[in-house]
Amino acid sequence: MMAIISDIHGNFEALKEVLNKIDSCGVSEIVCLGDIAGYYSQINECCDELRKRNVKCVMGNHDWYMASGTECERSQSVRDCLAYQRKIITNENREWMFSFPVMRRIQEVVMVHGGWKNPIDEYLEPTEEYFNGIDGNVFVSGHTHIQRVAGYKNKIYCNPGSVGQPRDGDNRAAFAFYDGNDFRLCRVSYDIDKVGRLMEDAGFNRYYYGCLSDASKNLHR
Repeated sequence: MMAIISDIHGNFEALKEVLNKIDSCGVSEIVCLGDIAGYYSQINECCDELRKRNVKCVMGNHDWYMASGTECERSQSVRDCLAYQRKIITNENREWMFSFPVMRRIQEVVMVHGGWKNPIDEYLEPTEEYFNGIDGNVFVSGHTHIQRVAGYKNKIYCNPGSVGQPRDGDNRAAFAFYDGNDFRLCRVSYDIDKVGRLMEDAGFNRYYYGCLSDASKNLHR
């Protein structure tokens, strides 16, 4: 069985609880659909844990901002958080992030962060027509932070949702399992208040982390 995680965004408290659940389920492999960087303060802890476990990752847009030194044109808060992470990330973790491919295929599972038209930064709205022109049968991507599974004749698509910043009205960390036939969507609770305290310690006010405790304010952000 494969565990699929995505959009951790420096939220190590959420990642720890997700990995604890994964460890209890007899998983043979963990894959990450990108965006380890961005938003929250524990970038090195997230990278170190994924590297220790040899988790295979693809490049997310926040990972690209971090690794390449480019900026996000859409959001000042993203730029603020990345500026902080750039000050603290280790060279080893930045180089590891820079090594991510934009697409992977593991067995029959084809994975990107965004979509197949723009692997890093497409906000995918999956449809049967969309996947008809893409080679493969099992597809996974992240980026939207919204969990879903959809089937189209002989093809299936899954977005596992976001570990670090869900945007579907449920503030629990999101991830998925794939058993070779079907996907199972999962959620776990974690210590959101601790993330806020760590952000305050890093110099960020509630504007930057308040959406974690009030998920209704974070829909489709």
